[in-house]
Amino acid sequence: MAGFGGLNQTGLGRVKKIMKSKKPLWRISVATTAEAEDAVSELVSRVTGVAAVAYFHCDSQISQVSAFLEENNLNRSAARKEIASGLAHIRSCGLATGRAAIEIARVRREDWAESWKRHFKPMVIRGGDDQGARRSRGACSLLVKPSWSRKKPVKNQAVVILDPGLSFGTGQHPTTSFCLRELVGFRAAGEPCSFLDLGTGSGILAIAAAKLGYAPVAALDFDPEAVRVARENARRNGVADRLRPVRGDVTKLPLRPARQYNLVCANLISTLLVAERQRIVRQVKPGGRLVLAGILAAEFTEVRRAYADMQMKLCSSQTQNEWCSGAFCFA
Repeated sequence: MAGFGGLNQTGLGRVKKIMKSKKPLWRISVATTAEAEDAVSELVSRVTGVAAVAYFHCDSQISQVSAFLEENNLNRSAARKEIASGLAHIRSCGLATGRAAIEIARVRREDWAESWKRHFKPMVIRGGDDQGARRSRGACSLLVKPSWSRKKPVKNQAVVILDPGLSFGTGQHPTTSFCLRELVGFRAAGEPCSFLDLGTGSGILAIAAAKLGYAPVAALDFDPEAVRVARENARRNGVADRLRPVRGDVTKLPLRPARQYNLVCANLISTLLVAERQRIVRQVKPGGRLVLAGILAAEFTEVRRAYADMQMKLCSSQTQNEWCSGAFCFA
C-alpha cells in the first residue's frame, strides 16, 4: 500500500537466511492496545526494517507487537528512543496505546521461527451472495495462505500464496481484507472484468484479481522496491504472464486514459485520495466500481464528501479499529 512510508523489508530470502544463521537473535516488542495495534505494528516495522507480527491476548486484552532481527542489525538504544517517540506521536493522534512497554530481549531461533509462522494463518475470502456465486463461471472464493501452510482449496476457490515480510499486504490488515472481499464479490456475477490496483504494495490484490479471472489486470506503485516484490510474487503465483506491476505515480495518472477499468482499488493515504480524486475516478469505467482503502476512520467523512463531488456514491463500507474503507459507484 502506497503512502505508509514504505516498510524496509527484504523478503522471504532474508527470513530463510536468519533461520540458518548462528548469530544472536533479538526481539523488539511493544505491549499495546487492540485499538493501536495496526499503528504500532507499522511503527515497529519502520524502525526495525522488518515485518512486525502481532498477537492479541484475550484474557489481558493486550496486543503484543514484535519484530525479530539479528544483533548486527540492531542499535538497541536508538531503536528504543525512536519507538518511544513514535508512540508519543500515535497518542497525539488520539489513539490509546496503553502502557506501551518496550522490551528488547535475546531469543532462541526456534522461538522466533514459530512466532513468525504462528501469526500468519490462511485466510478464506468470500464475497457476494449465493446466487451471484452460482452465476460465476470462475472461482467464487479466495484462499490466501503463506507458503508453509498445507491448507487445500475447496472447489471453485482461487489460491494466493504470499509470505509476510515481502512487502506491505498479506491480507491481514483490515484495509487489504476489505479490498479482497470486494474483488471476490464483484467477480461473483461472472461477467468479464478488468482491474486496476493503485498502490499495489506486495501485489496481493492484483494477483488475487488475476487468479479470480479478471482481465486485463494492471498494478502500479510509486516505490520501486514494492514493484520488484510484486513482480516476484506474481511469478511465484504463476500469473506473471497476466500481470506485470509497474512503477507509477498516482499524481500523474492521465485525465483521459486510453483504458478504463471495471474495478479500481486505491489503497492509499487519505490526503492522496482527496487530492487526486479526479485522476482516480477517471480510471473507472462507466458503471464500474471504485474501492478506496487505507483511510483513518476520522478522515473518512472528508474522503466520502470529496468523491461525492465527483458523482460517486458510497455503496458499502467497513470500519475496523481505526481504519475505514469504502466501495463507491457512480451516482
